[in-house]
This record gives sequence, structure tokens and C-alpha cells, in this order.
Amino acid sequence: MAIACCSLCSIAVVRLEQCLTVVGRYELIPLEDMGGRPRVDCLCNMSGIFRDAFQNVVELLDDLFARAAASDEPDSMNYIRKHARQLRQQGVTTGATARLFSNPAGDYGSMVNERVGAGNWDSSEELGDTWAARNAYSYGKGPERGVARPEVLQTLLGTTERVVQEIDSVEYGLTDIQEYYANTGALVAAAKNARRGKKVGCSIIEAYSKSVEPKELEEVLRLEYRSKLLNPKWAQAMVAQGSGGAYEVSTRMTALLGWGGTVGYKDSFAWDQAADTYVLDPDMAAQLRASNPQAFRNVVGRCLEAAGRGIWQPKQDLLDKLKKMYGEMDDELEGVK
Repeated sequence: MAIACCSLCSIAVVRLEQCLTVVGRYELIPLEDMGGRPRVDCLCNMSGIFRDAFQNVVELLDDLFARAAASDEPDSMNYIRKHARQLRQQGVTTGATARLFSNPAGDYGSMVNERVGAGNWDSSEELGDTWAARNAYSYGKGPERGVARPEVLQTLLGTTERVVQEIDSVEYGLTDIQEYYANTGALVAAAKNARRGKKVGCSIIEAYSKSVEPKELEEVLRLEYRSKLLNPKWAQAMVAQGSGGAYEVSTRMTALLGWGGTVGYKDSFAWDQAADTYVLDPDMAAQLRASNPQAFRNVVGRCLEAAGRGIWQPKQDLLDKLKKMYGEMDDELEGVK
């Protein structure tokens, strides 16, 4: 419910309950009770699962945005109203209050992780465009069930200064699965595109911890990589799991490349230590190669791809060694003697 919580806090509302367990409506808090701060506009990106499972919440939020845009308040204190008026002035007759966007109805995913996984991309701008094309569908009350509104999305992205992502599980963080860079990272890239290269911040809220103070994206990425992928104890325990553990290492190497592609995460220590741990260590490399040769080839291949894309700058002798190892793995998997 991170989408709902962030939206309600930004717009400033209280809930009105029909009974003890059902929220019937969200009511705007009067400006005079808000301590001088304005209502902040929000562009909400919903996963397909949230979109399909919580239609009641989607309708409540859509109703809330519409009423916030219609409230008689100055633009300087109500950015939902301000941006809705600007959209109407640009010729958007319907959907000016649309703020809840997702994939096409019945479809799932941004396709950014598919492009990164296949190596089928050239720039961060291209990945941002892919995200925008896949998430240009508006949801809400009545017939607003996957209506394509790319012009509204692009206008809202152009006013986006910061992306906020909540993490509610200690088990799966930003670096563990492909969906985070494919959505949060690619959303940052899409907003940067719409803002013609202007910086877009990204805050991470770890809702499972005692402190929910927002942290900067790069700070969280560095901490996660040091505590998981680059942690010797984590690496040894994961590789000891055999084929499944090798696969987990492999997917995290792809995610490391994905963060580099979407938000420009290029800490050299991450790639240096990953190569040292999983490729250059003879015992570790032998275990990965024996238990899951496809995963080991992907680990080596992602290192080479990062170097080729300018995300990582290894020394030439290391690059030559990686190329040789990748060629050997290709021959082994293709049955070439």
C-alpha cells in the first residue's frame, strides 16, 4: 500500500470510514490546518498486481485527486490543481486529473528488465522511453481502466523532481530482483528524459526498519552490495547452494548492470569486487562453473558488458582475461572441443 500512503501524505487527507474496516472516502485537510505547506502533486506508478488486486483503493485515490484538483485553492498551495489547469490549457479535455498509471490492462511489467537481460539497449534515455511507453495507461473510477494517456504522463514526468520507493521486505532489496531497477530506476530515467536532462532525485524508504527516514538511492545501493553480493559470507553461502545459488548470483550481476543503465550507478568498487569474488577466485569460479555454467557465463558476460558500455573501467589485462574466460565458456556450452 506504499502508493496509497505516499499519495495521502503528500496531498494531506484524512480518511472517513463507513465502518470499522472499510474506508469510504478520503477527505482533504483544510489548508489552514497544514502548517503552511502546499498540497504536493503525485504521479503514482502501480504494479499490475496492485492495479488488479486493489481496484477499490485505485478508485478512492482517483476520486481524491479529482476533488483536490477541483478545490478552490491558490495554485501556489495546491499543485494538483495547478497541473490539472495547465493540462487543460494544453488541450487535455479529459484525464487532466489522472495520476494513477500502470501497464496496459491485463498486461504486466515495464519490459526494461527484458531489454537489459537481452542486452538490447543503447542508453539510459532509451530505457526511460521504454518505461514510459509501457506505463502510459491511466486507471481510476468508471471507464478509466487502462486508458492510454501518454501526453498526461509526459507532462507529469516533466514536473517530477523526486521519485520515492518504499521497500517493505528485508529479504528482497533493490539489488536482489530485476523489478526495482526496471521500474524505480527506469522511472527516474523517464522523468529525466521529460525534464530534458535535469537531475531527478530518488528516495528509498525502508518500511521494515525502526527508522523510516528517507535515504538516497545510491546510499542504499552501496550498502546492499557491500552486505550481500560483495560480502564473502553471503557469497560462500549462496554458491554452496549449487545451481540455484549460482543463478541468484547471476541475476544480481544483471541487476547491477541494470542500475548502471537506468540511473548511472557506476561505483567501480562494486564491479572490481564482484569480479574478484566470482570470476578471479579460482575456487569460487570452479564451483560456479561446475554447478551452473550458464550462470557463470552470465557473470563473466555482465562484467564484459559493463566495461563495453563504460559503466566499469577494468585494466586491459583483466579485460583480456575476462574475454578469454567468456570464450571458453561459450565453447563449453556449445560443445566445442
